[in-house]
Amino acid sequence: MFRIFRRRARADREFRDAQRASQALLQMHTETPWPDVLGSVAATAQDATEAAVARDFLPPYFRAPSRQDVAGFMMRWDQPLVIDGEVRECPECGAYRNWVVLCMRDDSVWLRCRAGHETRELGLDAAWYNRHSGPADRWHPTLEDGLRHLGY
Repeated sequence: MFRIFRRRARADREFRDAQRASQALLQMHTETPWPDVLGSVAATAQDATEAAVARDFLPPYFRAPSRQDVAGFMMRWDQPLVIDGEVRECPECGAYRNWVVLCMRDDSVWLRCRAGHETRELGLDAAWYNRHSGPADRWHPTLEDGLRHLGY
């Protein structure tokens, strides 16, 4: 029976201590001035503009262009190109190897033979190109520069 009284007394003591702590916290908040809300909004806006003006971590010559910055990607495909069990040929000259595969921004894939004939390949898509191409090793401002780099 005395245990019940002790438990109640301890619970009352803990409750009163919590009340005193909350009263002290409330008193502290009434005595300290509120921060300048408009000044903090202006400081936040100033911090945001400074962050926008701040230099990026990487210098420009280390940054790779994003997919939206380039017109497309290209790779060499020297062996015969087999799609759905058929070897693809150039419809104009009949070449069946030494392709340049171009993946354009709209996810269409084009084939270019050694003679410079270009045809759109409906059997291939950007997912196929991404599976078969390696990492990009260079960025070229024009198609002619990229073809020159590939040896065409």
